[in-house]
Amino acid sequence: MADIPPEHAAILRVIHSIPRGRVASYGEIARRAGLPRHARQVGRVLGVYSALKLPWHRVLRSDGRIAFPKGSRSHREQRALLLDEGVIVRNGRVDLAIFGWQRDVDAQLWKLV
Repeated sequence: MADIPPEHAAILRVIHSIPRGRVASYGEIARRAGLPRHARQVGRVLGVYSALKLPWHRVLRSDGRIAFPKGSRSHREQRALLLDEGVIVRNGRVDLAIFGWQRDVDAQLWKLV
């Protein structure tokens, strides 16, 4: 990732690390990238590097909602991509307790989710 600022590269690495069928919030991604309280920067990075093949659809608001306006093309696309990965989306929201990335390590280890 030449010519990419280190904080952007850290955010991109975290986004690339979100496993299929899991989601993470903007704030969670910022914290994992070593940038606590920089959730908005995650959104900007997603916009700036939209040409990269990022699993952008796995990034949600802190309450599990899709950030795009309901009914918009982007909202429909994100919902469809999440559903394709087995993530349940109800009323534009994902249950982070079930689909959140590494929310419950014991459940993931023992396949309880």
